[in-house]
Amino acid sequence: MKASHGNTGAVVRILIVEDFPAFRRFICCTLREKLDWRVIGEVSDGLEAVQKAAELKPDLILLDIGLPTMNGIEVARQIRKFSPESKIVFVSQESSADVVREALSTGAWGYVVKSDVASQLLAIVETVVSGERFVNR
Repeated sequence: MKASHGNTGAVVRILIVEDFPAFRRFICCTLREKLDWRVIGEVSDGLEAVQKAAELKPDLILLDIGLPTMNGIEVARQIRKFSPESKIVFVSQESSADVVREALSTGAWGYVVKSDVASQLLAIVETVVSGERFVNR
């Protein structure tokens, strides 16, 4: 079932791409607060992220930039080819304007720095799922 705009009860399928296990667990636990959001995959490197996105075609991908095998910006470019409907939100330690601009140039729907994830993750996902872009840095 694909997610749609508004609150229609559709399940939002989410792929998490993060190489730090404790942070990945934190994101998963935070997302579980919403019954209509389902984490359908967790991966820890760039190449695996592209493969999983092509296979699962998630509604939303939370994507780190600093990943093994392929950085998140290149991952996003590859995912665009295989799963163009997936909305990507970057979750990164990087806050420089150049990195944010390059990340968003991939067609990403959002960007948030890791230090703000605890207070803003749910709002970010809500915003992007409802069809609006979100940038915080």
